Amino acid sequence: MAHDPVAELATKRAALESQLEELRQPPEPGSIGFGKRVGEGTSHAVERIAAVSAEEKLQAMLTEVRRAQEKVVEGTHGRCDECGDEIAPERLEARPWATRCVQHA
Repeated sequence: MAHDPVAELATKRAALESQLEELRQPPEPGSIGFGKRVGEGTSHAVERIAAVSAEEKLQAMLTEVRRAQEKVVEGTHGRCDECGDEIAPERLEARPWATRCVQHA
């Protein structure tokens, strides 16, 4: 089955943008508070830290997807940004937004 990097990248980009939008939504009023029990506020803080970490990872992946889309337009998709060698087809099949070969990943 032939892969369509344009469609795959567009789908991935839309999914990442949707996930980022969800993470950026403000919490419901009254959903964050410091309860009577010790640690309730801490659990909210830990959840927020995890959300920030997830947002950073999603943003980094979105940057990769956008770069891969640029490479499709440039005609260089499938070539490593570092060394210029071809990226293994198996890597592109698993990660169509890859812009570097395994050696430079």
